[in-house]
Amino acid sequence: MSEIVCDEAERSPMGVQVPLWREAVVLGLGLAAYYTFPDDLAFLTNVLVTALFVLSLSLVLGQAGIATLGHAAYFGIGGYAAGLFAIHTLSDPIAGLLVAGGAGGVAALLSGLVLLRTHGLTFLMLSVAFVQICHEVANRAARITGGDDGLSGIVPGPLFGAFDFDLYGRTAYLYALGVLVISYLVLRKICEAPFGLTCRGIRSDRLRISALGGNVYLHLLAVFSLGGVFAGFAGALSAQSAGVAGLSGLSFAFSGNALVMLVLGGVRKLHGALVGTIVFMVIQHIAATINPYHWLFIIGAMLIGSVLVLPTGIVGLADTIAISVRRRVQRRGREP
Repeated sequence: MSEIVCDEAERSPMGVQVPLWREAVVLGLGLAAYYTFPDDLAFLTNVLVTALFVLSLSLVLGQAGIATLGHAAYFGIGGYAAGLFAIHTLSDPIAGLLVAGGAGGVAALLSGLVLLRTHGLTFLMLSVAFVQICHEVANRAARITGGDDGLSGIVPGPLFGAFDFDLYGRTAYLYALGVLVISYLVLRKICEAPFGLTCRGIRSDRLRISALGGNVYLHLLAVFSLGGVFAGFAGALSAQSAGVAGLSGLSFAFSGNALVMLVLGGVRKLHGALVGTIVFMVIQHIAATINPYHWLFIIGAMLIGSVLVLPTGIVGLADTIAISVRRRVQRRGREP
């Protein structure tokens, strides 16, 4: 496994880790949006929450190659866990976030014990079946989850005991932004570690990793569980910021949309999840405002164009342009 090298975009040629400029860019853009669009903080918070969920899917699919359409199950389980915890136990948002992450991780671990023994189309269909089962269980358990009406009455306490969640969504937005940036930092470190390199090796060639002595099943189970943890975090942010956890978080459509966002931004790069989510949701918001009946046509055309013209996503195109420009500059520098 020592032959597996880190992606060129994540390390410098000398093997030294690139400074955390991407996290700084995400934080800077998030703060700029906070002051530029103060009347749209609810929508922007939803963008951040969805970006965290797509980021968790990027870890599972982009790094380990686990193609799933049931990832929304862990988002929904995390949302319900945070909501029930806030209503019946403790309203502290950080505690609820950790509980939701634990619930999502445990659910991913238990389901992964069975699902990950399959692969390909079988795994894909079983992941769809799993999220549908979770949806139906939540719908039937109306006394606990609220059923079709959703689990309402979720009132998170002050953040760090000092910042109340106001009607304008200021605290919720900054809270979601902070969790997103920290999560991106943690996931990037995981991907740069030997564990992340092994996952990428499994994505490329399972048989080779197995021949080198790696336990493919345990590595996939670990990354699948980690993806469930961060999906649970996203579910908690959604429940705490909106004050309700509903069945929409357990829907197959939500998993499908997340996959579209990831493909649009770039499957193989973590920051592709952020770019794809922002582009998708902004275009969706604008298209739905212009024509609320046919906005799906625009989204469909955008996806088809992305797959045909940008097979590596928006981030892949940007990386290709950057490499081309760098090579031209180097060639000019060598010319007498």
